[in-house]
Amino acid sequence: MFYCRYQSPLGILVLAEAEGKLRYCWWEDVMERKIGDDWTEVDSSDDSLLAEACRQLNDYFSGKRGSFDLPLSFDGTPFQCLAWQTLLTIPYGATLSYAEQARRMGREKAVRAVGNANGHNPLMLFVPCHRVIASNGTLGGYVGGTDRKRQLLSIEKEDVSD
Repeated sequence: MFYCRYQSPLGILVLAEAEGKLRYCWWEDVMERKIGDDWTEVDSSDDSLLAEACRQLNDYFSGKRGSFDLPLSFDGTPFQCLAWQTLLTIPYGATLSYAEQARRMGREKAVRAVGNANGHNPLMLFVPCHRVIASNGTLGGYVGGTDRKRQLLSIEKEDVSD
């Protein structure tokens, strides 16, 4: 597994790839996930996939990109993978409630499980769990913190040239 650090306007992201697919993206200061002993840190310019991921993040944060186009690898349970696939259907600039996400998955009664799956999303930003909010319109949770979630949603409210 190869990884790099990306300095975003909202903090440092750790990105990791293996076998030609992006596997992880998380906020370094949260460190919910640990960097494995067998991981190798690289300069993003030394790895074409990580370099492309960083370019796309630059475009995202500068308002030039509304979606990402990278090969992704999901490492989770079948339910988690379904939840994360559903997140990919939420358009840039839009939000969805946890209840609506559960409904779209065909699991209407699994709202808490959906929130839990989103909280274990290994590919933050690339799989936009920050676009899911509570049914009452409040932000709900976000592993990166509600301030970051608010800022990400604010970035996405701006026009994008995608």
